[in-house]
Amino acid sequence: MNAISVQGVSKEFTLEAGRRSYRTVKDLFFWPKRRHPAGAETFRALSDVSFEVEPGEVMAIVGRNGAGKSTLLKILARILRPTRGRVELNGRLGSLLEVGAGFHPELTGRENIFLNAAILGMSHGEILRKLDEIIDFSGCERYLDEPIRHYSSGMYMRLAFAVAAHIEPEILLIDEVLAVGDADFEKKCLKKIEQVGRRGQTVLLVSHNMQTVLRLCPRVLLLDQGRVVEVGASEAVTARYLNLGGGNRGSRRYAEGPYAPGDAVVGLRGVRVCSRDGETLASVDIGREFGIEIEFEVHKAGVELFPSLIVRNEWWPTVWCTDSGSQWHGRPRPAGSYRETAWFPPHLLTAGAMRVTTGMHSFQPWTAHFVEPDAVSFQAMETEGGARGAYAGYIEGAARPALQWTVEHRSE
Repeated sequence: MNAISVQGVSKEFTLEAGRRSYRTVKDLFFWPKRRHPAGAETFRALSDVSFEVEPGEVMAIVGRNGAGKSTLLKILARILRPTRGRVELNGRLGSLLEVGAGFHPELTGRENIFLNAAILGMSHGEILRKLDEIIDFSGCERYLDEPIRHYSSGMYMRLAFAVAAHIEPEILLIDEVLAVGDADFEKKCLKKIEQVGRRGQTVLLVSHNMQTVLRLCPRVLLLDQGRVVEVGASEAVTARYLNLGGGNRGSRRYAEGPYAPGDAVVGLRGVRVCSRDGETLASVDIGREFGIEIEFEVHKAGVELFPSLIVRNEWWPTVWCTDSGSQWHGRPRPAGSYRETAWFPPHLLTAGAMRVTTGMHSFQPWTAHFVEPDAVSFQAMETEGGARGAYAGYIEGAARPALQWTVEHRSE
């Protein structure tokens, strides 16, 4: 018997243009209603989704933003009803879909542990037995008797995950919970998920972190525009996800016109992540060279122009900042079209989701002709056999060069 069985599930939402506003409670209950109001549009978030998860399996769901991942988890958690299809769950369910869901802001952290654990199905005796373990895992003991309205989003998330992870459900649903925590808490979460899987519990995980998916999940389901694209081995499915774009935009073009970045001196035409072979990349192997290409049009001759690149990771620190080192560095440029590529050597970046901001400046006087935030994005991946080994969590540092180590050993 499968832990999760999803058969032909579809979910539609009605988008009403000019939705009626109700002035009184009487209007709300007694105003004539129509099943499909005039001007209503139907949006299909999921379309004929079918898959099965075996007991004790740790499986991931991946897909771009808007693919239907969170809608699917909410249907599994019985928050939403499917429009069509059938869902069968065999076992006690625990879910962590929204940070702090089910918490009361006026209650203390301790009181919310009892409230949330009871909502999730724990008896009072179970809560008492596991209270110290939950508090220790959350790391919120110092603020446990403060109302949680004073908590940061990170503290909310740690407390919520600590409760959900300790109810020992047969099935645990997790939606991007690791994206809010710090590095140490992420390591604890990953270890806890591994322990849950080893105990024979079933985990269904939504994540954009492919290193986490590859480490934890032997099998992956890929959703795109509400449909199942593929279900299979994690290596093959994550590769297909990244080839589809994987939420990343490895290239971007700008048409000429008033809305294109630039001014009377220079205009941006395109930005691209690429290989030496000219292939556009949505993901890069940090152990291999790759380039970031900028195309621009110089309208006014005789200006010294400096293209620049800023690479940031998902935690938003600047990983790398550079300006052009080409033969035109410090020289007035003639009018015309230019294509410049900054080549990043192997073993420079650390793994993670990267976003690229590009700009164009000149000096004397200093002028920013354009700055285009998040022009392109890509996933920096560390392939099997890299320095991280089997670890899939966050590794500190903006860069991770391959350093030469010398070793001295003396036998006793």
